[in-house]
Amino acid sequence: MTTPSSSEIITRMRDAIAEVIVGYEEAVDLLLTALLSNGHILIEDVPGVGKTMLARTLAVISGLDFKRIQFTPDLLPSDVTGINMYDPHKGEFNFQPGPVFTNILLADEINRATPRTQSALLECMQERQVTLGGVTRPVPNPFVTIATQNPVEMSGTFPLPGAQLDRFLMRIFLGYPTESDEMEVVRRYRRPQNPEERVSAVVSPEDIVQLSQAAAEVHLRDDIRDYVVTCVRKTREAPGIELGASPRSAVMLANASRSLAFLNGRDYVIPDDVQRLVPPVLGHRLVTSEESWLRGREGEAILKDILETIPVPGE
Repeated sequence: MTTPSSSEIITRMRDAIAEVIVGYEEAVDLLLTALLSNGHILIEDVPGVGKTMLARTLAVISGLDFKRIQFTPDLLPSDVTGINMYDPHKGEFNFQPGPVFTNILLADEINRATPRTQSALLECMQERQVTLGGVTRPVPNPFVTIATQNPVEMSGTFPLPGAQLDRFLMRIFLGYPTESDEMEVVRRYRRPQNPEERVSAVVSPEDIVQLSQAAAEVHLRDDIRDYVVTCVRKTREAPGIELGASPRSAVMLANASRSLAFLNGRDYVIPDDVQRLVPPVLGHRLVTSEESWLRGREGEAILKDILETIPVPGE
């Protein structure tokens, strides 16, 4: 029995996701890029466009363990990370792990929880571990948080602080499907049949780890590395931006570019990979000025202007 190649594994994953998710090819590519980068992703969009379904499908087809937390104002940090429970029969405390001890964690409507509960995710998102009662426990590998938030329902929400946003590899928007895609959704999803129930694992968790390791070895030329750094540094001096991207974001952009190149069957990064990832990787890390906000200029729009001013390597 021959071992499937990386391209065959990636094709299997894309085809399996397409059995459930209609359209949204760009979002699927970004989600797979985040998975190969072992990075977290924030999906911001209106209800009903498939945010939860996309996360669950990714977990199922990759054979990874999946858990979901519905964030609410009364959610406690221990509901996220776990708690030490006293066992009267043994006379000792036993650790009851929380839902963060999984491979893919869906943090649904993350901005509805209080800042104290939101901060419970900080350590495990960055350091891949949970410290409780002086004991540090690693979370499984891989560990990817897929968080969702609704941009239109502002009542009863707590905006994510900059420190938390900076831990997300990228933020994506799904948007509404095209007319033809929406017709296909209505055709597929009818009782008692449901495409989501028919999907199963097409790869193993070991395959995901091997793909991630192979993606990390993709070649990044010196001039493209400099291009990545320049893109990040330009955000700190661009008009309309009060706070630019952090050095951590430069590392994330470089790593994500490697994963995207690998996803597209290349063992080297090209400038198009970087340009494609600049808006989703850097957009949520920027703090725009009040004037830009009043003019309706979001971070993504300013980033497009920045890219036009930076010489592209090889041109």
